[in-house]
Amino acid sequence: MKRKFIYSPELKEMVEVSTSWEPPVRGNTDACLWNDRSYDGLRATDGADISSRSKHREYMKANNLTTMDDFTGVYAEAQKRREQYYTRGGTVTNDDVGRAIAQLEKQRR
Repeated sequence: MKRKFIYSPELKEMVEVSTSWEPPVRGNTDACLWNDRSYDGLRATDGADISSRSKHREYMKANNLTTMDDFTGVYAEAQKRREQYYTRGGTVTNDDVGRAIAQLEKQRR
């Protein structure tokens, strides 16, 4: 039979547990704040405290900043425009260039 061990920080040693062992559930408020864990101890590059979603939001607003998710459709639209430019020549077509060259050659004569 397999045996299972976990490290107990309280005892500072490995402790054998039964196969039905589940990690302890943290306090009632823990489930409500699970999203804020990634903000714990977070600081902006200028040293400002942004260790919660509300602090982060206030900092971004005060400094006229935004996150990448605000540009969700912008990158896809820009890609379409680039592809169109490469396949159709953009706003200046090959015919436009030919006409410009012909006009300049006429002016030379």
